[in-house]
Amino acid sequence: MEEVLRPLIVVFGTVALTVTAGLLIDRLLRFSARRRPGNQLPTLLRRVQLPLQVLLGALALHATYPLAHLDLRQDAMIRTVLATAAIMSAAWVVIRAADAVAENTLRSYARRTQDITRVRQLRTQLGLVRRIITSVLVVTTAAVVILLLVPSLRTLGTSLLASAGVIGIIAGVAAQSTLSNLIAGLQIAFGDSVKIGDTVVVEGEWGIVEEITLAFLTVRIWDDRRLTMPVSYFNNKPYENWSRGGPQITGTVYLYLDHSTPVPLLREHLQEYLRTRADWDGRDWGLQVTDSTPTNIVVRATMSAANADDVWNLRCAVREEMLDWLGRNHPHALPKISTAITDSAIGDHRLALAGDRGD
Repeated sequence: MEEVLRPLIVVFGTVALTVTAGLLIDRLLRFSARRRPGNQLPTLLRRVQLPLQVLLGALALHATYPLAHLDLRQDAMIRTVLATAAIMSAAWVVIRAADAVAENTLRSYARRTQDITRVRQLRTQLGLVRRIITSVLVVTTAAVVILLLVPSLRTLGTSLLASAGVIGIIAGVAAQSTLSNLIAGLQIAFGDSVKIGDTVVVEGEWGIVEEITLAFLTVRIWDDRRLTMPVSYFNNKPYENWSRGGPQITGTVYLYLDHSTPVPLLREHLQEYLRTRADWDGRDWGLQVTDSTPTNIVVRATMSAANADDVWNLRCAVREEMLDWLGRNHPHALPKISTAITDSAIGDHRLALAGDRGD
């Protein structure tokens, strides 16, 4: 009877203690969150409860397993599996905790500052640091677990260290593009050239940087398509970053009009119309004749806005309003297409009239 009760008491007692310890930790985090409502870290750390519970259970069972006196032939394998579960859950805990700390840091910084550019830069840096930590932990954990489960690989691993230099050179040559993207990702994260949330123009496409990883960068284009490219592109080729130095931007509208256009009246109407627009930030505006040809003139209207989205909407609205106003009040100012009746056309017209008369 003791051979059955002892293992049950040890196993279930250990599980009960670890579950109780996990619940107590969760209660402490809840209590800390209520005491300090402004600090979101205790609430975010509650995400660690599940992997922490697994970690505590694996460690406790690994420590109390000899007390069960099972004396099985698979004892060594069982303890190895428990150790493997503990290592994997420990990596899981660190990843979850790093995510919670990073998110709390970003929220706290966003509350303290009004500089959106700095917030986007910190978000980009924290995102890449989290991915680096996750990648390193996953690779390290996988290597340790393989060595634990397959002891025969330890000897092989020792012999491989002797040729690590040659393997490193071969791997470096084979993964040259991957390593260049990795280094470029770190340069972007800590170099402030492009950040998540920036408005960029890449390969003729206008969009917003949606995601930056260690190897690729994703731009959400205005029509909700995603443009994905290697991070190294932004270190090797020119591109437009409309958010660099601040989100404010000046838009332009070109109108091709007749020489008789009343430019002063058009300039006054543009100013009056901009005052009615909420997306005009009031910093700057203007209207000038920038070019002329024998058939028309080129009028450029400029207006400033707080960000790229506002300036796009403002440009479209100004273009529509200017053409509509000219069509209603000064239709002669709209461009005309010069036409002339040729001699052959006159002859064809006369023949048609003669045919109608029956001549």
